Amino acid sequence: MELDGLINLYKPVGLTSARALDRVRRLTGQRKSGHAGTLDPAAEGVLLILLGRSTKCTERLMELPKIYLTTLRLDVTSDGFDSEGELRPVTVDRPPSREEVEAALRAFVGTIEQVPPARSAVKVGGQPAYKRARRGEALELRPRPARIDRITLRAYSWPLLEIEIVCGRGTYVRAIARDLGIALGTGGCLSRLVRTAIGPYTAADAWTLERLSEAADVRSAVVAVDRLG
Repeated sequence: MELDGLINLYKPVGLTSARALDRVRRLTGQRKSGHAGTLDPAAEGVLLILLGRSTKCTERLMELPKIYLTTLRLDVTSDGFDSEGELRPVTVDRPPSREEVEAALRAFVGTIEQVPPARSAVKVGGQPAYKRARRGEALELRPRPARIDRITLRAYSWPLLEIEIVCGRGTYVRAIARDLGIALGTGGCLSRLVRTAIGPYTAADAWTLERLSEAADVRSAVVAVDRLG
């Protein structure tokens, strides 16, 4: 069957965005498809799957603001600044206060210059940086502009803090963890990352792969092209 529209998918942890797209392709039978905005395998949450004619809306949908909810550890770090790699303890003489954490977070709000993590999909010499980093190549990535609309500290109890980030495309939450640790003189590593919304598409309304596979008619999950946000 030919489908034109968008599926708001809840990508689970452990699956790449490309594999999630492949699963949806098998369920819908729609080969002309793509997604708007990659999520790392260790991250979960909203992934917009575009089918048929809606693939022409990719760039417009990628410009929508994104919301992330993340839990960070300030007592460790890793090569990728997330929990996928080996965690290395960081010695901290004095844990920062909540006020110090909030002050450090405020410095990230606005349009900032952000150096992508070496283990990211940004292209270096025509290849994704993570592939070159895995080969042991030393990379010097250039800063890129990122727009942070809001950062809210949701909870803090050393060494864990939970923050909500509202941002534009191309923002690396792992880089925020890294740079926050530098600002505080601590470690900085994601232990959980959830994309809770892209524009009007929220995690609460998203379809899981299991629910999609059990649907009597997969078309019930598709938002028509003329209704895309």
